[in-house]
Amino acid sequence: MSRALPKYNKRRVAVIGGAAALALTGAVVVNSALAGETSGNSGTNARTLASPGTISCPDVASQLPAVPASAQAEVARNLALLNTQIAEANKRLVETVGQGGPNFVQNAILGPLEDKRIATVNRIATAIGRTAEKPQGLDALAPCTLNAGGGAAEGGAAAPSATATEAAEDAGNAGEAGNTGNAGDTGEAGAAGTISCPDVASRLPAIPASAQAEVARNLTLLNTQIAEANKRLVETVGQGGPNFVQNAILGPLEDKRIATVNRIATAIGRTAEKPQGLDALAPCTLNQ
Repeated sequence: MSRALPKYNKRRVAVIGGAAALALTGAVVVNSALAGETSGNSGTNARTLASPGTISCPDVASQLPAVPASAQAEVARNLALLNTQIAEANKRLVETVGQGGPNFVQNAILGPLEDKRIATVNRIATAIGRTAEKPQGLDALAPCTLNAGGGAAEGGAAAPSATATEAAEDAGNAGEAGNTGNAGDTGEAGAAGTISCPDVASRLPAIPASAQAEVARNLTLLNTQIAEANKRLVETVGQGGPNFVQNAILGPLEDKRIATVNRIATAIGRTAEKPQGLDALAPCTLNQ
């Protein structure tokens, strides 16, 4: 099935070498476990294992205005979803090497990716517009390009881990459902129980535009940390004594969350009043 090619501005196609490992966002595209979109003129990049090239998309987080506190959670989920979408497109790029004609990548991968990104950035604009001026023109950030040659993406951005991909996808799916509840309810359910953490995004003040990208990355990292803890919870069922979960999983998770929320507070504090007391959101609990 063919698809009319969208008219893009002149694109820069970078030839990049070296094999790289694909795994998510996530977002799908970020620095190691930081699944949020990275800011910069080169846009967002994700790497793949093979040589069909990598997909590069404009960075959305850095183009947003200050996000009202009431929209923080929804915006963060959709930024993570953008990363997930890129990771999925890069995975499909690898899996379909050699298939189709000369327009296969455009029609089967880049086109559908653009459609998903349009819907996602529109949700971001709508969320902001409920209590502030709605940002215009985000659709222009939807088209992505193919960097030919495979290997490390321009700028050396590392591919996100598989766990980061899953965490950002969980966050994105929650956004699709319009759920603004506890972002900590991620991970695997089962006999081991699940880990629940206080939602950080909904407790943040308005975030300056200059801090948007860094805050989004760290909010996504919080989800990644919970997903990793839930995975370890499942893998270690029956191990240790009565305090094993607290000492081996919940304690280390709290330490990671303290460092992450402090980075969020610092990012905001560079150009606005630094939020206080975010450390109180670090401890998590086990839901049996």
